[in-house]
Amino acid sequence: MSESGTQLFARLEARRCLKDVEPRLFADDGGPDRGKTELLYHLLCRCVLPEAAGGLEVDVVFVDTDYSLDMFRLASVLDSRLNAGGSAGSDDAVLRLCLSRLLVVRCSSSSQLLLTLHFLETTLSSRPRAALLLIDSISAFYWSDRSEGGASVAKQEEKLSRCSELLGRLLRDYRITIFATCHPIRRGSNGPPSSSEADRSHLCRAWQRLVTHRLVCSRQEAQHNPANGDEGSGEQRNWQVFTVHCSSWTGTKGSRVSSFRVTDGGVEFIWTPRPPPDLSAVL
Repeated sequence: MSESGTQLFARLEARRCLKDVEPRLFADDGGPDRGKTELLYHLLCRCVLPEAAGGLEVDVVFVDTDYSLDMFRLASVLDSRLNAGGSAGSDDAVLRLCLSRLLVVRCSSSSQLLLTLHFLETTLSSRPRAALLLIDSISAFYWSDRSEGGASVAKQEEKLSRCSELLGRLLRDYRITIFATCHPIRRGSNGPPSSSEADRSHLCRAWQRLVTHRLVCSRQEAQHNPANGDEGSGEQRNWQVFTVHCSSWTGTKGSRVSSFRVTDGGVEFIWTPRPPPDLSAVL
């Protein structure tokens, strides 16, 4: 199933968000976790926003295999960025224009993902401004594929290998950029994995050959900050901080460490002198 961001937002906008459905059960920062795809929201907003608001004005295809895309959260971040950029037209019309640059496709199996990538070539041909493909997540069907494949590793990895081949062709023929999230897989319970084991992907070799950069995210302790930015007054609020370790395998190998916090307006990068903690998630 595919639809534009505008169509999806219009279909859902009448529904009330139940983030605060039961504050006595959930943490202070709300109900069901919406932070897993915050980095993808950040990249998505950067692409679909107008140039006047610091964006790139390009189209984005979002393949949602985890059914985790929160259009209300995305619209909120877009609106915040439009207002922060001083856009003269930061109203519903501009917001819907940004969302019109987004195409959302949902898949519930690796077979559907494979078919989606097959037909994505037609989409890219008809949308020459499409420059970014987001997949959340590429490992969503890892365990179901293992179960269907039985004892044969080749059968277990067959569909993801074919998906990787199709993605490689899209990269070669259309020069798009692809970001994909990947769930961490714990291989043992005898203590934390070594750094070399943590860097080793559990997905098939065809996918590993395709990846040129890896972003490894880890959760820091919450920072205690004033809600209004005034250190002398104002209600205090805790912000969850994340560290991202980016490694590159193209040309000269290198790495970079960044930190960010997730605010109401989206991802906000910060500087921290602390070294990165243990790795816990992979993009």
